[in-house]
Order: sequence, then structure tokens, then C-alpha cells
Amino acid sequence: MSSESCPTRKFQLRRLAYAAAGLLGLLAPPQSATAAGQVIIASTGGAYDRALKEAWFDPFTKATGIEVVTVVATNAEMRAKASAMVKTGNVTWDLYLDGEIQAASKAHREVTEDLTEFCRQFIDRKDLGPHACVAGGALLQSTATLLAYRVGKVGDPLPETWADMWDTKKFPGGRAFPNFDDPWRVMAAALLSDGVPRDKLFPLDVDRALKRLDQIRPAVSIWWKTGDQSVQGFRNGDYSLGQIWLTRAKAMQTEGLPIGWSYKASFLVGDRIALIKGAPHHDNALKLIAFWLNSPEAQAQACTILSCTPPSIEAAALIPEEVRKTMPSAEDVRDYIVVPDADWINANNAMLLQRWNNWIR
Repeated sequence: MSSESCPTRKFQLRRLAYAAAGLLGLLAPPQSATAAGQVIIASTGGAYDRALKEAWFDPFTKATGIEVVTVVATNAEMRAKASAMVKTGNVTWDLYLDGEIQAASKAHREVTEDLTEFCRQFIDRKDLGPHACVAGGALLQSTATLLAYRVGKVGDPLPETWADMWDTKKFPGGRAFPNFDDPWRVMAAALLSDGVPRDKLFPLDVDRALKRLDQIRPAVSIWWKTGDQSVQGFRNGDYSLGQIWLTRAKAMQTEGLPIGWSYKASFLVGDRIALIKGAPHHDNALKLIAFWLNSPEAQAQACTILSCTPPSIEAAALIPEEVRKTMPSAEDVRDYIVVPDADWINANNAMLLQRWNNWIR
């Protein structure tokens, strides 16, 4: 990321051009949100949605008159609901946020519109990476699933690795792990805690992972299903160490809660904005996606709150230096952060979920 605290005049002019391009043909004379219509997007709620509303949804409504209606659901509920709506032909949502790994799956393609043609307008954008807009959806942000912990007294040891997560004597207190239709990250953490090198992690040794999880299971006080649930659990003191999303950990830190995290125990993940087949407000949905990709300021504002990496490098340059210091460095990515094998996960997801459900009961 650039270390400049302010964009150059070239960046400023380019951003103005992008904003104009994004709004060209979208703006009508001032009118009410009702007159302009709406767009319905499903997300996971809480601090994450509040950040998106402030940085993205509200500016979009102000610019276009189109009301953004949010629906709160777990990731598993979103996928199941989207699939059911498409199968029955009764689609009431337009967009939902899905994990980047899931967005590359066959199941995802069956219920979402192919955005290849829509994405062509961004091909020549030098500030956007080659995967910012693809068939499975537009990139909302990149972040991490990682080890977060309650900060104690000055001088207390800090957990850094997944092995520390399993060390309940050195680091006492309740544990938290996710429990939804995406169990690979819990199994992967278990294997890393058991000494498996990150370059030998995939394909996952499921038997070994579940045996390792047996050892920590008595200490797990929360199996969270939504990011907001992981936040409430920490706020209430229900756990001291947890595997949660960086975006949620950063939001809690911004609130002033005593939380820290370690990139030495982390997985690279991200969210994509997916358009459901048969979306009732199809055109408005595409306008909302385009507004995000065309707005480095909106991306920077959201990622300043959530400590995420935006799709635009110009947006990254707008994030304050003190926030960039909390984000993973190039050395973290090189030495510690695990890039999951999306192809293997998608090919084996049914098996992973079956094994997980049998174990978690």
C-alpha cells in the first residue's frame, strides 16, 4: 500500500472521473427513494453492516435516490435462501455477500448471475486488480480469519499461534470458534496447532484435525454462527481467545474493547457481492455494485472502520496510516498468513460439512 497520507492530484482527478462514470446514466432529477425504487442486499449485520451503510449504502442513496434495504442472515442462511428462491422462482433479494471461496463454487454459479459482461467496464481500471470483478461477483474486500484475544495486564504473555489457542494452561479462559457451513478454517487451525506446516496444510487431514479438536472442545464456550454473535460473546466476556474475522475484531477495537489479534494465526479470506438470478431490482443492484467499485472513497471509509483491504489501490492510499499499521504487512503475508486452497475446499465441501456435523453434535 502507498504510504502517502493524501492522494496526488492525478488520483483526485481520476477518482472524480470514476465517480462520474459510475453515475452516468444512473442519476435522474431529484426524487424520493420510493420513486427511484430500491435494492435488497443480505449481509451478516452488526458493526459490519453499519460500516457499509455509512460508507456505501447511504452515499449511494443520496446520489441515486435508490433505497438500500438490508436483510440480516448468517452465511449459511444466505446461501440456502438464495438457492431456495431461485429453485422456486420466488426471488425477493437482489444481492448477498458470499465468501470468496464459495463464490468460485458450482453451487454459487447455479444461483447467481454471471457478471462477466458487467465486469468488462472495469477491465482497463489500473487501480483495480484482475479479480476485482469476476463472474461470481464483485470483490467487496479482503480480510482475514484469525486468532483474536482479550488483552490482559501489561507484561502478560500474548497468544500468537494456533498452538497458543490450544494451550489452556498458559492462556486460560473460554474459546470461540465458528460453526456454520464452512468448517475448513476450524480444521485448518487444528492442524496448524498440531504442527502441520502451512505449505503442507492442503489437502486437509480431517481425521487428525477432528482428533485435535477433541482436545480443545471442553474449553469452547461459543460456537458462533454470525460475526455479530462473535462480537457479543467477546463483549460479554464469554471467551478470551477466539477464531473470528479481522473486520469484527477491528470494529471492537474501535469501540475501545481490549482486543488484539495475531497474523501468525490467520487465513486470507474475502467477500464478494453476488447478484441472484431473477433479482427483482436487477438494474438497481448492478448500479449499487458499480457504485462500490467506482468509489475509492467509499471503500477507504469502510476499510478504515473494518481494517480490510479494499479492491482499489487508490482506496488503500486513502486509508489513514495508523489504520494501515493494524493491517497485515507484506512480511505477514509472506511468512504466516495461509492462503486457502479454494479448489480443494469447494471440491470437498460436502464431505467436510458431513464430517463436521457428525463431530459437532
